[in-house]
Amino acid sequence: MTSNDSDSIRKQMQSGYVFKNGPFNLSLKTNESNVLESFTRLYPASQSISESEFIDFHITIQCPSVLRRFYRPQIQFVLDGISPFKPLPRHESFPLFEWGLNWCVATHAHQYFMLHAAVLEKNGLAVIMPAPPGSGKSTLCAEMAFSGWRLLSDEFALINHDTLTLTPFVRPISLKNASIDIVTQRHSDAVVGSIVHNTSKGSVAHLRPLDKWFSRQDETAIPKWVIFPRYQPAAKIATSKLTKAHGMMNIISNSFNYAELGSLGFKLAERLTEICDFYDLTYSNLDEAMDFFNTLSASAEGK
Repeated sequence: MTSNDSDSIRKQMQSGYVFKNGPFNLSLKTNESNVLESFTRLYPASQSISESEFIDFHITIQCPSVLRRFYRPQIQFVLDGISPFKPLPRHESFPLFEWGLNWCVATHAHQYFMLHAAVLEKNGLAVIMPAPPGSGKSTLCAEMAFSGWRLLSDEFALINHDTLTLTPFVRPISLKNASIDIVTQRHSDAVVGSIVHNTSKGSVAHLRPLDKWFSRQDETAIPKWVIFPRYQPAAKIATSKLTKAHGMMNIISNSFNYAELGSLGFKLAERLTEICDFYDLTYSNLDEAMDFFNTLSASAEGK
């Protein structure tokens, strides 16, 4: 992004910057310097759209009161004039935008069957990686995205109800604690935003996806594998193929909206189970993990 682009976006954000991210149109209004600087560093200017487009989410990042600008400064996430959560310390303003956007999609985008998962694609086939915090999901996602796999999302598997295809939702990858240094040391071209310390998740920084991943957000992918990763220090890599029954239960437990969709949610989980292979993956070495994923992709390509 050029300095002129950055300056233009920062000015637009004073009244509401309108942009497309994946399948969603957003308006972001703020004058918080941390958000302005991080956004222009981590998102491309090419996502800007006309203000006449339908907007899915009108988001404002602001101080909750004048007093809070000076005394224990806080920051507030506002959606359509309503703040759905308590304010956070002001230095967490950009993570709050990212976390708040996650909440917007998870609670409103029921046109998709949604899983909390990283999603990456190679040769048209996608791997879905649901995993709880601390599993190394985002570190593994970043490594794959910089090693020949196309990033669709670090947070959401957005699954079409009819076709079961995966819709990209490319955004900065959230790195935490030790993973920040791991990724930046392995990839000198990685662009990372400011490190925000002392959040509820520890130290957090966001990694900018490659521009080519942003430019392919209209290209869906076919789900092929569901992998449940677990980082374990000093462990030798271990993989095991799971039964379909085990896989389906894990899909359900990692879905944002299985209950909201009712019987449709069950049918979608069942259909996804039928077309995917399921694996547990325990790893400590990223190179060994990459060998596992590349072997899966090569074996599918050879069929």
